[in-house]
Amino acid sequence: MEYRQPSSRSAAPGADALAVQVRRLAAARDAVILAHYYAPAEVQAVADYVGDSFYLAKLAVELPQQAVVLAGVAFMGESVKLLNPAKTVLMPEPAADCPMAHMVRPETIARARERWGSDLAVACYVNSTVAAKAASDVCVTSSNAVKIVRELPQRHVLFIPDRNLGRYVAEQVPEKDIILNDGCCPRHEAVALAEVRALKAGHPAAPVLAHPECTAEVLAEADYIGSTAGIIGYAEQSPAEELIVLTVRGVGYELARRCPTKRFIFPPTPLTCADMDSVTLEKVARCLETGAGEVVLDAASPEAVAAQRALDRMLELAGR
Repeated sequence: MEYRQPSSRSAAPGADALAVQVRRLAAARDAVILAHYYAPAEVQAVADYVGDSFYLAKLAVELPQQAVVLAGVAFMGESVKLLNPAKTVLMPEPAADCPMAHMVRPETIARARERWGSDLAVACYVNSTVAAKAASDVCVTSSNAVKIVRELPQRHVLFIPDRNLGRYVAEQVPEKDIILNDGCCPRHEAVALAEVRALKAGHPAAPVLAHPECTAEVLAEADYIGSTAGIIGYAEQSPAEELIVLTVRGVGYELARRCPTKRFIFPPTPLTCADMDSVTLEKVARCLETGAGEVVLDAASPEAVAAQRALDRMLELAGR
């Protein structure tokens, strides 16, 4: 399935006018719009900045605007709020969530800490709830997980919640004992090995670019494994005229924008995120106009303080 960048001719009626309205509302509210690569194309097109979770988390700390519209899912808005407690953070679709964020149990962490004591670090993928972050020592993203885990002083590392990313990190950092949690991204987990092999057979010159949230058997077929931002960077530098991409199709917009002469081929079973797809341009306009969807966290609560500490630790280690 080849990705084709949406054109203005195929845009929904009134989309251009709505985009102008969104920009006007953002200027009036002194708000910055941050969109994840998986958000719908029309939302990415109107955003001030588009990136993966690590980039957006870092950026939110540095930007001067006191209002942030986060076009993504719940854990992203919570992370931005934790790092910027004094700023107003708005979610266009507050119900947009990440199933994987909830795939870790407190007893899993408690048992690991009891077994390994001070020689255990809990590394928490940012695709997680505030409670999971608060119970962890450091947060990581798919961009920096290998680097951060390698730098941790502890030998034993419980990686939560994604077993696939955790397994990939374990392969890259063999000197550590990585304990895996039984969680996954349902979208990346659904990438079928048979479909990948069929795509490779049909496009033998196309390199396969895969997100580490895919299963081990799928990653074994990849020429490049990396975060969404890493996949985009690889595509830009690659001399290949067509590339096979194994991650959520929303990234196709940025790939097509940066590499307009290249063809990007996705598995025939659509890798779409219904939660990301629910963040529409109309909802971005509404939250800017009404202030709806504000992320409310008690920054002084023990849970929020602990979660912010794990995020701050991520920024510290990633910046070394």
